[in-house]
Amino acid sequence: MKVQKEAGVLRLTFDRPERLNAVTDVILDELAEAVEQAPSDPDVRVVVLAGEGRAFCSGADISDDRPADRASTSTIDAGERLVRAITTSPLPVVALARGVVAGIGVPIALAADLTLSDEDSYFLLAFTRIGLMPDGGASALVAASVGRARALRLALLAEKLPAREAAAAGLIGGVHPVADYEAEVQKVLDQLTNGPAVAYARTKASINEATLGPLNQTFRTELAGQIGLLEAADFAEGQRAFAEKRKPRFSDRP
Repeated sequence: MKVQKEAGVLRLTFDRPERLNAVTDVILDELAEAVEQAPSDPDVRVVVLAGEGRAFCSGADISDDRPADRASTSTIDAGERLVRAITTSPLPVVALARGVVAGIGVPIALAADLTLSDEDSYFLLAFTRIGLMPDGGASALVAASVGRARALRLALLAEKLPAREAAAAGLIGGVHPVADYEAEVQKVLDQLTNGPAVAYARTKASINEATLGPLNQTFRTELAGQIGLLEAADFAEGQRAFAEKRKPRFSDRP
């Protein structure tokens, strides 16, 4: 993770571009810690989450050279911690969700108060492609934005959702042409850093309470479901297929 602070903005950047910013529990915990501590710094008025290179975050790292415990619940726990830190922070949190936004990257981006993408970006709930289910609060965050029907389609079919469609569906707060993106983001950051901090905090808390009331229960439901899936044959097959770059052959039955 790369940390930068300038002009009231704390920028936290996923910094594994060679892995499309795939994350581990350690990375997620470090990021959560930084978000949790940000309000205690009087010089920080806005937190920005970003990704280096071609992705915001492509999900949890399940590459075949990761340790054998890579599928443990520690990554789920760390993802929940980060999402909770973002949604409960009194500071405005802005996600610069550019490029690939997949897996746990989706709820991290959507937990932010403003999620801004460019036209070359897309969102992908890729969990079912490897025999898993959404976690990190994605079940609640996506459904709260686009409704049950669209959330189920995105989660079950693991379809790519281009950023322009994501904005039209209400999933994200804005999408801009690539050439205009940095200037448009700076306008937002300038307004937030110079705006009424207390009013922002109370507005955020009120809207999140109204729309994300089930989030804690969702965390529990996702964890219980994911634990069973992590131990199932379909996930083992999904991992092999991912490593071998082929379509998985799932066999488990509910």
